[in-house]
Order: sequence, then C-alpha cells, then structure tokens
Amino acid sequence: MVFLKSHPPSSLIGLALEGRQLEGVVLQRSNGAVRAAQSFRATLSLDPLADDPELVGHEIRNHLDAAGIRERRCTVCIPLQWALILQSKLPELPEADLLSYLEMEAERGFPYSPADICLSISRCRGANGDQHASLVAVPKGHVILLEKALRAARLKPLSFSLGIAALPGLNEKDSTGLLTLVVGETGVDLQVSTGGGVAALRSLEGAIETEGNEKRLDAEAVARELRITLGQLPVPLRQTINAVRVFGPSELTAPLIRQIQPTARSLGLQVEPGVNPRIDGHEFQGANQFGIAGAMGLAAKCLSGTRPGFEFLPPKQSPLNQALARFSSRKILYAGATAGAVLVLVTGALLVQQWQLSRLESRWRAIEPRATELEALQQKARKFRPWFDQSLGGLRILRRLTEAFPEEGSVSAKTLQIKDLTEVTCAGQARDNQSLLRLLDQLRAASQVADLKVQQVRGKTPLQFNLSFRWTEGSSHD
Repeated sequence: MVFLKSHPPSSLIGLALEGRQLEGVVLQRSNGAVRAAQSFRATLSLDPLADDPELVGHEIRNHLDAAGIRERRCTVCIPLQWALILQSKLPELPEADLLSYLEMEAERGFPYSPADICLSISRCRGANGDQHASLVAVPKGHVILLEKALRAARLKPLSFSLGIAALPGLNEKDSTGLLTLVVGETGVDLQVSTGGGVAALRSLEGAIETEGNEKRLDAEAVARELRITLGQLPVPLRQTINAVRVFGPSELTAPLIRQIQPTARSLGLQVEPGVNPRIDGHEFQGANQFGIAGAMGLAAKCLSGTRPGFEFLPPKQSPLNQALARFSSRKILYAGATAGAVLVLVTGALLVQQWQLSRLESRWRAIEPRATELEALQQKARKFRPWFDQSLGGLRILRRLTEAFPEEGSVSAKTLQIKDLTEVTCAGQARDNQSLLRLLDQLRAASQVADLKVQQVRGKTPLQFNLSFRWTEGSSHD
C-alpha cells in the first residue's frame, strides 16, 4: 500500500458506500492525536456500478463541495454485498507454501478467474491451535469502476476495505471472540472475529424492510442467521465467541437487541450495543450511525500507517519501481541477454546476405552485355524454328489410338480430329458390337485417356460409331 511505503498522510477523507448512500468524515492527525474535522452524508442519484463513472464522480465532487471538503486523499469502505466469501481450514504446511495453497483454494472456490478478482485473506487461530482463513474476493470490475469515479471526483484513493472489518477495536491480535452486527441502510452485516482475524463474514440482505419512510428490522431473521453462522463455525472457533455487539442507529438496534437476547443467551452469548469508536483515546460522538464508524476506523488506520484487515485496492507502482523490478529480475536479465544474442546473430546473417548479394550483383554487371546478346540470338532462333511441336504430342496420340484398334481389322477409323493436343474425336466403322466394345476397353486401359465417351452409334452389322476422349499429359510418356 502506498501509505505504508511512505510517510502516512496528515489528513484524509474516510468514505463509506452502501448502495447509493455515501457517508464521509475528514480526519486530521496533529501532535500524535486524531480528530474529526468534518462529516457529511448524501444519497447518490447515480449507481456507482451501473452509471458512467465520470458522471458518478462529478456527483460525488458536488456533494464534497457542498460540504466544504477540499481534501483529496481518501479511504473507502465498500459494501459487504460486493464481496464473495470463502472459509478454509489451513493444513500443516510451511509458511512459504500457505499462500500458494490459499490461492488455489480461491481459484477453485470462486466463480471468477484469479485475474478478475481482488483477493484479501484474514487468518485466525482456534482454541486448539488450528489455523483457519477467510478468503474475501471483490470483482475487479467493481473496484475499477469505483476507482474511476473517485478519480473523476478529483480524489486519490489510498485504501479499499470493508467497513465492518475496519471498526476500531476489532480484529486485533489480542481481541477475544466477538460477533459484530452492523445495521445499515438496506441490510445487516455480520462478522465473527477471533484469534486475531476474521472467522466469518456475511451480509444479511432482506433483514430490513422499508415501508414508505419507515424501516422495519426483521429480528427473527437476524436471530436465525446468527444461529446458522455460529453453527457453521468449527468448534474450536465457536468456543471463543462470548459476545454480540450491535452497531447502528438506536431506533433500530434497541429493539433488535431486545428480540435477539433469548437466542443469544441460549448460545451462551451476551448482547451489548456498539459504542462510539475510540481512536488514540479520543471518542467520536455520533459515529454509531450506519457506516461512519467503519469509515472512521479505516481512515484512522491509514493515518497511523496500519494495514487494514482486508485490502482490495490494486497495488500501484511508480514507473521507476517498475523499471527496477524488471531489470532486477534474473529471469528478465537472462531473457534480455538471449534476445541480444539472437539480435546479433540475425544482424550478422543479414550482413552476410547483403555481402553475397552485392558480390553477385557485381558479377552480373560484368556478364550482363554477353547475356543480353545471347538473349537477342535466342529470340531470333525462336522466330525461325519449325511450326510443329517438337514434343510429338500428336504422334503419341495417334500411336495410342492405333494400338487400341484390333489387328484383324474388325474396326476401322474414317475421321480423326485432335484439338489442342487434348480433345480427340474419332469416327469409324465396326464389324459388330463386340469389336467396338473391345476398342473401348483398350482405350480405357490407357493411362493417358480420360473422359471416354461414345457420342453416336448407328446400324448393326456393320455399325457406325463416333467417340471422343481427353488426352492427358500428366502420365509418363511411352
């Protein structure tokens, strides 16, 4: 991440996006303390995933200008509904091989190719020492559209993460097992954090029903999903969960806490309302409303140079670092040396070829007068050569046709026509039909005869015939 490789910024905007609801807070770091300078909340008329990113960016910029916010650097809490989640138990492998194992699990478990997702992993350890991992993937197309919209709003994104995973005080290495519920605009997000990581993540869509301007929370559905989520956890992880913390507006969370208390007690859990987040010992009032707490938590992590639990912003490298990375790779150096050697060989071959062509051209210039004189003599010789074809094609046709006629004279020819030494027509007389058939069989047996046809037959004894065939030069001459 950019802000981990350089000095952390002194101020930035923490944004939280849920559907078309956009919330933000400006945090400033001064003398080691963080304070909230400004905040805003707006409803976008455009869909960040469906409408033109340029138009979405202009609308975001208009809301920021209306709130008097000029800060450009920002962090963004993306909706949990965008995420695809996969849990996996880690086998006993060397640390260097675990990442490859998790990448294979993601390729097998997600309906996207590795190139089409932004993948982030959180690992936790159960009470028995077993390691588990939560693989969270966000379609890269969503990330690209959001990044384009933010840049159109003249904002520089430093981090994309999940709001529920960025809440202050969660996912720390020494944190005890906790189930967190965040009541949002359209649904409820659920997270189970234990053992220094995230053990489960779910978005309970449909838990909030809107009737006119009023919102009603389906507490029974939330309690059912809570029970299902805990039941799906491995026993070593489930045994560490001892509390449920609920974030959100009090008018929705208060009845929710009352109604899920019986279910929580049956599972051995204590339900408590979420408190305002504390950053650097300072409590932010009013931050327990929708996504602003997550936005504050992610922005505070960025200001302190701490990496968030999940990161989905594709890494950016400067042109200098990219060049250094390319040239520092041994494989690239070997490939460059090989390419250079091939270039030298090809250049040498071209030079040798050019030298040979130059030498042959000089020899041709020396013999060109004599060759021109010989060509003129050849033209004169061709002019006064005999008119007939020296290949004797017509005679070969006559010989083959003569050999096909019976020796006893039962078949005789009257006329013979040879056109272009290929089309042959013959008319004659045969003593009977059998004699004519023997003639035809002899012609068909000749390899140079093709398309033999009997054009006409008249009479009986004797009979008059007219046949034609095509003489082919493809066969060898006799």
